[in-house]
Amino acid sequence: MNDVIRQAAAMLLCYPDQAFRDRLPLVRAAVAELPPGEAREALTAFCAYAAGRTDLDLGGEYVRTFDLRRRRALHLTYYTDGDTRRRGHALARIKEIYGACGWRLDAAELPDHLAVVLEFAARGNREEGERLLVRFQPGIELLRAALAGGPYAAVLDAVAATLPPPDEARREAARLAAAGPPAEDVGLDPFGKVPLGMPAKIGAAT
Repeated sequence: MNDVIRQAAAMLLCYPDQAFRDRLPLVRAAVAELPPGEAREALTAFCAYAAGRTDLDLGGEYVRTFDLRRRRALHLTYYTDGDTRRRGHALARIKEIYGACGWRLDAAELPDHLAVVLEFAARGNREEGERLLVRFQPGIELLRAALAGGPYAAVLDAVAATLPPPDEARREAARLAAAGPPAEDVGLDPFGKVPLGMPAKIGAAT
């Protein structure tokens, strides 16, 4: 069940382009087969929302939601490492984990994008993917809190339903929110500077 939830969430957290539209009916069908529960309700609600919006409206909502503002980044190392040299090392480590599992990324993707991590957990290596999600759970909780009241909050609620009880993660999220991400502005070689709200292209090859 968690695999389906995470794969669906990964697809729904990508930029709503034509590929998003093409796969939305498949996502809705997969979600409809989930057992009743919070995750199914949340994903069903977001799919209905997405289906009822124009491409222009949904694209605008995505850009407004996932921007460079504090607590709204989809790139998970931003919460722990900001734009520092340490973040470059964290990205490299995640990429090493993927490589050890035979999971390859598109050259344009950063490995810490939430959609990428979710797909890896669903289709790549469940155990290593779970570890990554738990490792970044405080950032996920911070993002979830920042999205409260908006349509994308439902997707984060579904993701949270696949993770351990978030009490400790929420305490760490509160600490991260108070401190903010480190602000040292350096390059992320060998990854380059990629805007934090840019979507991943789901469909990594194993």
